[in-house]
Amino acid sequence: MQQTRSRFPVPAISWLAPTLLTLFALAAGVATLSANAQTPQASGSPAPSTSGDTERDQRFARWVADFSATARAAGISDATLRLAFDNIRFIPRVTEADSAQPEFTRAVWDYLDRAVSAQRIARGQDRLLEARPAVDGAAARYGVPAEILAAIWGMESNYGSNTGDIPTIDALASLGFEGRREAWARSQLLAALKILQNRDIDRAQMIGSWAGAMGQTQFLPSNFLAYAVDADGDGRRDIWGSLPDVMASTANFLVKSGWQAGQPWGLEVRLPPGFDLALADGEQRRPASAWAVLGVQSMNGSPLPALPDSAILLPAGARGPAFIVGANFRTILRYNNSTSYALAVSLLAQALGGEPAVQTAWPRDLQPLSRSQLLALQTALNTRGFDSGTPDGVAGPATRGAIRRYQQSVGLPADGYPTLELLQGLQ
Repeated sequence: MQQTRSRFPVPAISWLAPTLLTLFALAAGVATLSANAQTPQASGSPAPSTSGDTERDQRFARWVADFSATARAAGISDATLRLAFDNIRFIPRVTEADSAQPEFTRAVWDYLDRAVSAQRIARGQDRLLEARPAVDGAAARYGVPAEILAAIWGMESNYGSNTGDIPTIDALASLGFEGRREAWARSQLLAALKILQNRDIDRAQMIGSWAGAMGQTQFLPSNFLAYAVDADGDGRRDIWGSLPDVMASTANFLVKSGWQAGQPWGLEVRLPPGFDLALADGEQRRPASAWAVLGVQSMNGSPLPALPDSAILLPAGARGPAFIVGANFRTILRYNNSTSYALAVSLLAQALGGEPAVQTAWPRDLQPLSRSQLLALQTALNTRGFDSGTPDGVAGPATRGAIRRYQQSVGLPADGYPTLELLQGLQ
């Protein structure tokens, strides 16, 4: 997870999914010490990588020695350092993945087609039946619905079938050595060493994604230390192999991140004719009863849920579905700071519970802007006097706000959604 993880890094999956991360949200730097001939052997000896880059491997070995001194000063034992760093390898594909910036983004509906597919729903219902004791136990203890826990499980590892295959220690050391996010990587690597020292997991079993997220619901090491739970009572917090630990840890994270028991995440709504779309920015909050006064209705005409602090969300602009979302939707964003991700978790949970899918059609004829097109859009907005911040090719809140102000100035529906037509008009 890249929990407030801002999961780190968050993939750019739609115009509403700014890079973080989120999670991933993370980092305090750790001071380095110089490597020298007196560094104790306990820090371990990195094994050569398979790339054949001898000079780089030597620099990596010096980095590991430097970090070992810092970790030792932070209370990591020589035994743990040997366990962690003997035969550690630099992994080139980790740093390649970290530096990759995809040019083309995915529309929210394309993301949801995969994330909430019929196959994932069916598999999730089967897995939920198999895992009922663990899931229901966590739901009862923490007040998080079983379907939400199962949906995060499904999104993060396809219900435990794909937890990643990269050694976490190697991945984080590679990221720290590469240097682009060294402070974050060092803090996560130190947290990973503490997990080893606590004997929650063996070094060989501590595997996950290239970004260091671990286990069946993809916790970063720092979030593991803060939120992981030993629910099965075996003395270890095992988010790799123990379903009770997986579910309790995930629920504990959500609760401590603001989950409100008894509240729904939100629901799809129908906006009245003439509704001021500038209010539907996902950030202007008011009680659901106040939205009802403005004419916002549920799709079946039943009263809106009692959400005291809710917002209206238009993830695909004025032509797509509208949702009212509350505090629990924002809590899911703490797990992974992507609107598309939070919407996928919410809709997958809804489907796992047998509730209907989104009823309003997505505007599938709209082509999402590429990063270079978004960069051009931001530049054009700034040139026209609509401040979108420093152009970066990612449509975050500042960009959407600038789009709304431009749309209002020319009499367009102020939905803040970037389209090719909008870019061409600005240019």
